Order: sequence, then C-alpha cells, then structure tokens
Amino acid sequence: MTGIRLTAPAPGWSLDADVVVVGSGVAGLTTALRCAAAGLATVVVTKARLDDGSTRWAQGGIAAALGEGDTPEQHLDDTLVAGAGLCDEAAVRTLVTEGPDAVRRLIGTGAHFDTTESGDIALTREGGHHRRRIAHAGGDATGAEISRALVEAVREAALHTIENALVLDLLTDAEGRTAGVTLHVMGEGQHDGVGAVRAPAVVLATGGMGQVFSATTNPAVSTGDGVALALRAGAEVSDLEFVQFHPTVLFLGSGSEGQQPLVSEAVRGEGAHLVDASGTRFMLGQHELAELAPRDIVAKAITRRMELHGTAHMYLDARHFGAAMWEQRFPTILAACRAHGIDPVTEPIPVAPAAHYASGGIRTDLRGRTTVPGLYACGEVACTGVHGANRLASNSLLEGLVFAERIAADIVEDRPHAGAAETGTPRTPSPLIAPEARSTIQRIMTRGAGVLRSAESLATAADELEALHNSAALAVEADEPKVAVPGVEAWEVTNLLLVSRVLVAAARQREETRGCHWREDRPERDDENWRRHLVVRLTPERRPVLRRTETQAFGPVRPAQAPDCAAAPPTHPADVTEEP
Repeated sequence: MTGIRLTAPAPGWSLDADVVVVGSGVAGLTTALRCAAAGLATVVVTKARLDDGSTRWAQGGIAAALGEGDTPEQHLDDTLVAGAGLCDEAAVRTLVTEGPDAVRRLIGTGAHFDTTESGDIALTREGGHHRRRIAHAGGDATGAEISRALVEAVREAALHTIENALVLDLLTDAEGRTAGVTLHVMGEGQHDGVGAVRAPAVVLATGGMGQVFSATTNPAVSTGDGVALALRAGAEVSDLEFVQFHPTVLFLGSGSEGQQPLVSEAVRGEGAHLVDASGTRFMLGQHELAELAPRDIVAKAITRRMELHGTAHMYLDARHFGAAMWEQRFPTILAACRAHGIDPVTEPIPVAPAAHYASGGIRTDLRGRTTVPGLYACGEVACTGVHGANRLASNSLLEGLVFAERIAADIVEDRPHAGAAETGTPRTPSPLIAPEARSTIQRIMTRGAGVLRSAESLATAADELEALHNSAALAVEADEPKVAVPGVEAWEVTNLLLVSRVLVAAARQREETRGCHWREDRPERDDENWRRHLVVRLTPERRPVLRRTETQAFGPVRPAQAPDCAAAPPTHPADVTEEP
C-alpha cells in the first residue's frame, strides 16, 4: 500500500454492502446484475447518471463470431494481429470463445440488435476484421441500446444505485485487503458530500481517461479516476502508453477541445473512402485492408498525409451511400454532422484523429483481480492483456461483457470478507491540483504524447507535468493561500495529472514504435527488446516505478513487489524510479 489518498473531508455517512461497483457502462452494470442475481448486496456508484458513461457513445457495435462461417479462432487471429505482438493469447482466447454466448445473454437481458430480413443478427465489418462480425443496434446507436437495456434491468432488479458520485479512494483493512471506497456525491439526494460504501469487494468499471488530451471522443466524465485510485491504492497498471487515437473524428477546427463527435469505423466498413483534398484515396497500397486496416495504421496514414499537405484534416467520402442509407444505417452520425454544418449525403466529411481508447489500464488476471486483494477492474479501466498495443475495433464492449461475468463469478465463489476499514491519516500528503490546470495538462499531453511522440516531446511533457506536480507540493508545504481546496474539479484534475505522469513515463521508456504508440525518433518495431509489457506502480513518494516483463506473455497478477518482471534500463531518472 502507498498510504496515499486524495485530500478530502472525512466521510460523513456510510453504508454497507457485499460488493460495490463503480461505473455504469456495460462492464459495471453487467457485473452488478450478476452479483445481485446471486444474492449479494450490491451497490452501483456512478459519476453522472446511470446511462451517462462511455458505453452510451459506442456507435459501431460489438464484435463476436456470430455469423455463418466465422469462428472464434478467426476472431482471435484478427485480434492478435491488431495488438501488434503484445496481446495475451489466453485472454484473447477467453474473449472470443466466451463472447458469442455473452452477447446472446445480453440479448436475453433485453438488448435489441439490428436484424436481417430473415431475422438473423445483421453484421458489418470494421477495421482489422476479415469477417463481418460486428453486431449493431439502431444503425449506429449500439452503445445507447446496450445501455438502455442494462439500465432498465438494473432498475427492475431494484439495485441500490448512487448517481452523480465521484469515487475518491479505496478503503482497506489492517491486512491491506479491500474494505470499500470513499466517494463524493454531488448535489442533493439521499446522500450528499463525502461518504463511504464499505464492502469487501470493489469493482472498478470507471471507463477511460481520454480527457487527459485536448480533443477526445470520451465524455467529460472520463478523467482517469479509476486508474488514479488504483495507483494510490498500490495496484499495478500496465501498457498505459498505448492510447488509441480514433482515425475518423469529425474535425471541428484546430482550436476545438473536449468531447468531439465520432464518425464510426462502421462507415468505412460499409464502403466509405478516406481521401485528401484532391480526392485521392491514400489508403490504397498502405495495407491489404486499405481503409479497414487496424486503427493505428489508419491514424498514422492520416497524420502523415496531413503533414505532407500541411493541412489539419483529411476527408471521409461516403456520398455514394445516398440519403436513404445514411438515414437508415447511420442516423446518429448524420445528425451530428448536419448539426455542425456538414451534410455527408452531398459532401465529404472532414476528419482527424483524436484520443479514443486506453488499451492499457489496471493490471488484472482472467478473473478481473488486481494486485490488491478484493479489488477488481473491468472494461476500459482494466488491462486484461486482450488489446495489446492496439485494440481491435468493437472488442471493447465484448471485453466489458465477458470479463464482467467472470468477475461476478469470482466474487460469488469467493464471498470475500474484510476487516474494519482503516481511515487514519495518510502517510504521504497528496496535494490537490488547482482546477485551472486542467487545460494546461491537456495541452501538454496533446503536444508531447499525442499521435506523434518523440524523446524530445515526451521529455518536455514530463518536465512540464513534473513542474505542476512539484508546484502543488511546494504550495502545501509553504501554506500558501493559492492551495487548491477539496472539490470535484480539483480531484478530477489531480487524477488527470497523476495518470498523465504515468502515461508519459511509460511512453518515454518504450523506445520503439508499436501499435498506437508512435515514436518518430524510434520508427521501427523492436521485438527483441520491446515485445514486453511495462508494469507501473506508485511509490509512497508519489513517483512511478516501472518494470518490464521478461517476455511478451502478460504474466500472472501478483502483489506489486513480486519479482515477475525484469527492471527496465534507468534511462529517465528525472521522472521515474526503476525497481531493482
């Protein structure tokens, strides 16, 4: 344990449960429903409303070998290729073999997918898939339909839910085992202010961390809270340098910030072309799948073309679809484009890459267990080894579904018990970062650790992030009046800074280009030295400790001090500590 916690008031209220699930996307709600069905007292905590997470924004669909002629083995092969040598094959095999039945159970929960005239599930293709295996709903509103079905099921089951609640830190007992969480409930309601849910099992399903960048497809709630909590609790994270930038995000202007409208990969799956201003299809000859190459390849090709032409975007041309197809198959995207003055029926769509998905996260085993006993992670916040260096399109919803069921089964089988939570003063002070630093962090990350990275850009980013970190600590020591006060905005920005520091530290260590980690100064993939995972934990002094696994295998999840990794060479002592 690190002894680090966010600066916050002591809990003013508490409640007890068998399990607390933090997050209300496909991963969180599936876990909660399975636990509750087994008779466990289950509490769901979510940062906004139940249907406000990243799942709702998923357009393309959910990938599974459901079509005639398709097999889990083919799905596995496509996933391994997209992951650029870093997928854990056991985790991928679990995903693709258990995935089809998990989707059928989701349908049994009440989710309605689009069907063909014969009544079969309608399937499409996306980047990296050699088969049509993407099930979708409402044309391009798959996530919204899955969220609707799960939220209705949760309400019908009368689960205890706490909405508009930001999770703060993990509670542990005297043995270091999970004993619940502290959280802050925003606004009026049954609970308000800082409180605690005491439970021997905690499932983090908090989604992504896209808000560390200026432009992202992630909703405003995606501030890396789960990863930051896990780091402070002493858990390991892995592969955080692999942030996938979606290649086709609606370009709203060079100064646009925050959540940007996504133009689903399914649009390319149905035959849209990527072109430059002259109408040239630049993906031809770049990859055997052209526009349907894995996302990292397409994002890099778009970025290269933008640099070549000195432009800030490229175009996605789907005028040949016609109005009827746009209205029936992609109504959400059509409406978003038109809301911003673009009519894809008559003109190409301006697109550019933006931060989309964290392939890395809290390190787990095949049952979702982390290195902290009783703490589980699922969905985008987790790193199961499934995605490797680059997530295959539409594998994310499936991962949340499959591993949620596995987590629930483990909790039900284990029936964990915890001692009384320790709520003493943290051993290490954790100064808060002022809310106004949010845009500064985002600009630092976008410049230094975005689609294009280099030793120089990452070093600059590390120095600037470290300066923010040290400035906050010095302000506390000097008892300066400008010290940030506890509150939602300060807690979020503090989480953003911690996650950013760890991400940049890992990106500096990985001196190669692999998957969605693109180093301009190290343009080649280096399997001999870097077909490895970087595993990070936090010291009580709030410094990242990086270790490199001995092989490409994900390896067992053990307590953070276990010697299952080889020390990475100490090349950047300024911003990381190397574990002996």
